[in-house]
Amino acid sequence: MRAILAAIVANLLLLGFILLRRTYRRRYFAKHDAKAFEFRRNWDALISGEIAYETWRAKRFDRRIVEAMVLDAFEAAGLEESARLLKFLRDSGLIETQIFEARSHRGWRRHRALIALGRTRAPEGIPALAEGLRDRAVETRLAALRGLERMACPEAAKAILDWVAGEGLRVPALPLQTALIQCSAERPQLLLPYLQHAEKATREVLGRVLGEVASAALAADLLQFVEDDLPELRAAAARALAHAQPHLAIEVLSKLTEDSVWFVRLRAVVSLGKLGHSSAIPALLRGLSDANRLVRLRAAEALIGLRMDSVSIFQKVVELRDRYALHAYLMALDNAGLHATLEGEVRSTRQLSRPVREALLEVLRTDSLPVEQLPPLKTSAVAASQP
Repeated sequence: MRAILAAIVANLLLLGFILLRRTYRRRYFAKHDAKAFEFRRNWDALISGEIAYETWRAKRFDRRIVEAMVLDAFEAAGLEESARLLKFLRDSGLIETQIFEARSHRGWRRHRALIALGRTRAPEGIPALAEGLRDRAVETRLAALRGLERMACPEAAKAILDWVAGEGLRVPALPLQTALIQCSAERPQLLLPYLQHAEKATREVLGRVLGEVASAALAADLLQFVEDDLPELRAAAARALAHAQPHLAIEVLSKLTEDSVWFVRLRAVVSLGKLGHSSAIPALLRGLSDANRLVRLRAAEALIGLRMDSVSIFQKVVELRDRYALHAYLMALDNAGLHATLEGEVRSTRQLSRPVREALLEVLRTDSLPVEQLPPLKTSAVAASQP
């Protein structure tokens, strides 16, 4: 009987707690909904400052609602509206409140403050977010990193790089790489000093970032990485050389098309295609016979994009006697909608003898290599000047 009575009392207490909690939450949500509706109805007056900040800022409940509504509006706002919302956050002191909470709180409170501070995209929050990178909890460090990623400015990149240089990789590589790509795209030269002195694991991440953000302005600086041990840095050098002077870039890129790592060869082939120079044709033809399918496809697209003597280039592709190379070229030709154009050029050209012309037309019709090797071209096949 005592056990039964104890169980009944415990069940009644638990049921009472559940009912009390549900009542409290229902009242809380009703109050929250009413306040949010009131602020939304007077939204323009709230943001413009017609409603005095003191009427809601001193009440923690109201302040949280206003802060959440403004940060949500940031996500879909245009440039003009974003500037207006950021001015409201500064004038009302909400940014200073978030900075204070990000520095003074610990645990989940600091985590929440860092996320909110990052959503404002306010540059004055970068020092507080940089301090969050040195928190003991990995979740807090990731929140600070995502906040800096939202800033997407060189100052945020500098804060991340200083932290990585001092403490190494204390977060997973992928979020760090994504944040650095967003922040260093405007000024990729920030990465160069850190690449020279970083540890191997950090250097690999920075190399992948540099490969994504490298620009033509870095072409001369990245030549030092053409023979680097890290393939990410060799790929970054190949990417940057896409906008360099052809006499400087083509020789280096042609060498990189023979690299042992497939994505370095891929970047080199893509850069050769962007240069659009006739002297890149031998390297691109070599790329058509690459072991990697993506390299073959990119080499074929680059050859078609040259817009030079397409008949002579097509004959050279057939002379490779490589069916994978031929299929890659014909696929790129179909994707560009130039199959019929090339067939018409083959029919009308006078460079080719009749047997060679018929053989090339048969290749275009059947998508297969001819039985016998084609004779060499009678005259120079490729124009020496750019289109």
